[in-house]
Formats: sequence, C-alpha cells, structure tokens
Amino acid sequence: MPEISDHLDHGLSVLFIGFNPSLLSGETGHHYANPRNNFYRILYRAGLTPRLYDAAEDQDLLKLGYGFTNIVARPTRGIDDIARSEYAEGREILYDKLKEYRPKIACFVGKGVYTEYSKKSKVHWGFQPDPVIAEVHEFVAPSSSGLVRMPMEEIVGIYRQLAEYIEERGE
Repeated sequence: MPEISDHLDHGLSVLFIGFNPSLLSGETGHHYANPRNNFYRILYRAGLTPRLYDAAEDQDLLKLGYGFTNIVARPTRGIDDIARSEYAEGREILYDKLKEYRPKIACFVGKGVYTEYSKKSKVHWGFQPDPVIAEVHEFVAPSSSGLVRMPMEEIVGIYRQLAEYIEERGE
C-alpha cells in the first residue's frame, strides 16, 4: 500500500505527528481517515479549528498553519505491525523534517509517538521540557484513535491547552 503524502510547509504553527497511517488512510490518501478516529472532532471541540473538518479536507488545514506527518510512513492495521527498524528509520526522518521545516510546535498524537521519537521513557501530557530540537516546542497529546479509553472531555481538554497557547501567542 502506498504511503500517504505529508502536509508540510515552512512556518507552520503546529505539525501533528502520528504513529503511522491507518489502512483506510492509505487507501484514501488522507490523514486520520478512519471514521472511528476522533482527530478532527477533537481539533474542533478544542478550539483549534473554526469548524469540523473531514479527513478529505486534511490539506486545507495547511491554511490554518497545521501540517501532518507520521513517525512511520507505511500504512498498517495497527502499531503492532510496525517493526523496531521502522521506528529507528522514522525517528531520523522525522528529526530531519523538524530541522528543515521548523514548525513552532510539534504535536505528538500519542505518548508512544513521542517516546519513540525522543527515546525518553517518562513523558507527561502537554509541553515537554528539554525538546530534542531546541527551537521546536514539543507537545504531547493523547492519541485520537477510537480505541483510546480516556474520556473524550479529558482528551479535548489537553488539546485545548494547545489551542490556548497558540491563541495567547498569536501563533
């Protein structure tokens, strides 16, 4: 199955970084395309988007200053299908993307995504101290997968912290 295209640009407010695309994302070519994935609903409810977007409109979020990439580009059924070597390669590729594009904030959609990237074992929700790339703020948010057991209001609240930070700083 083909990889889906990143949505990258220089000067992004936020680059959202997932584990890897779902099979449906691979089929459609759009990020967070699985209807059970709450990503676009979370962004809207947290105040990050002015309206509810659909996965087919993912490229339109570039106009809002939001981009998309993954630590592993290959679509899979789940993260259990990702080999350790893919994470190692993906970590280097992601580092290079962050160095090149320099988003103001790298938002890791899931603690596991961040721990794979940073090699840190203990992380908390929100902004992280000691970012891997000093000029890029690192924000860890819950996964938007429908399999996540955290209450939706709690997830939205964490993403709302990101929205408030952006609004306060005009980013």
